[in-house]
Amino acid sequence: MPTFDLASVPLRDLNQALHAVGAGANETGFEVINPRGAHAVAVGIDAPVRVDVRGSVGYYCAGMNAEATVTVHGSVGPGVAENMMSGTVVVKGDASQYAGATGHGGLLVIEGNASSRCGISMKGIDIVVKGNIGHMSAFMAQAGNLVVLGDSGDALGDSLYEAKLFVRGEVKSLGADCVKKKMRPKHLALLADLLAKAGITDVKPEEFTRYGSARTLYNFNIDNVDAY
Repeated sequence: MPTFDLASVPLRDLNQALHAVGAGANETGFEVINPRGAHAVAVGIDAPVRVDVRGSVGYYCAGMNAEATVTVHGSVGPGVAENMMSGTVVVKGDASQYAGATGHGGLLVIEGNASSRCGISMKGIDIVVKGNIGHMSAFMAQAGNLVVLGDSGDALGDSLYEAKLFVRGEVKSLGADCVKKKMRPKHLALLADLLAKAGITDVKPEEFTRYGSARTLYNFNIDNVDAY
């Protein structure tokens, strides 16, 4: 397994090696040591490789990920897995602001807490947070699923479209057009699948509350003009 020590090897060399992986490549496992809070670690991968980052990183780790499995054995700065397309990104620690922003697909698992704006403008990504999330999470979230085992800050799901939000703990407040919804059998099945994919076996789907869009903002109605 190739190992990149970012204390002595330029970050550019790591990302170039990851981008150079072609179809049928023998080397599909990479280890990164001494990341020392570097920004843009393991970005733009477009191959089914595995990357283990041994330490904490800065901005935009695993951004635009496609197919790869990236595991950060530490915490991450803002924008982890931003615009993710597919694959899996796992953060063993905490995540800063706008984790999974604009993500189109794949699975992002945050084993600690996530800061504000988690899942902002998500477009199909699945995000599972084992801890708490901050304010304005899932703002303008269009598609995908956000699962939170802990609590949510203010304005959850503000200006929400069709993403599904599942929160096990307390929600400080809901954003504009976000409402509590019934948990139907299909939602329980969906949630059970997401929990299993995230490796969570000691929590039941029935313990969560589902939130979604009231659909009054993105379908314009003159009676709702004061809400705009």
